[in-house]
Amino acid sequence: MISRLSGKIIHKDQRFIVLDVGGVGYKIAVTADTLASARENELAAFWTHLAVRDDALEFFGFREKETLNFFEMLIGISGIGPKTALAILTAANPGVIRRAVASGDTSYLVKVSGLGKKKADKIVLELKDKISAIDTAEGGAGSREDVDVIEALKTLGYSADDAREALKQVDKKISGTSERVKAALNLLGR
Repeated sequence: MISRLSGKIIHKDQRFIVLDVGGVGYKIAVTADTLASARENELAAFWTHLAVRDDALEFFGFREKETLNFFEMLIGISGIGPKTALAILTAANPGVIRRAVASGDTSYLVKVSGLGKKKADKIVLELKDKISAIDTAEGGAGSREDVDVIEALKTLGYSADDAREALKQVDKKISGTSERVKAALNLLGR
């Protein structure tokens, strides 16, 4: 998977930029804020997500790794595709969405075209668990891994609260999603 591209912006359109990387032009969908700040002939780097479909390969790019991580959390929600997730991040940055999720405020989400009140409520509900897992994790490196561990435990039938509590007790020296899931299961089995 291609996770980062850097090169020269050679073209801007209404929803994307074209980044020249070693003579190859990559079309990268970006948020409106990123598009507004991007300048042609500027050297730039983007953290990317490659969406693979039957009829297309699409890059989605972000200047900050945190925004990419948030984008990937959004597309992990059933019914939210990459274009919808990008539209959500265009409506509000991850910090604003985090605060909205914490307070249960769906007003930013319903501004996004195609998102009704029910889907916005679903997003807030599902993001609450994922964001709290990241907030309780120590350090950025384990954050994504901890979200994956909690999701795996939830899939196995444990509540999000039980999964978080078990994960807090897992030794920080244990790394790797599968190893952390095994350790948490041992704790939950006691």
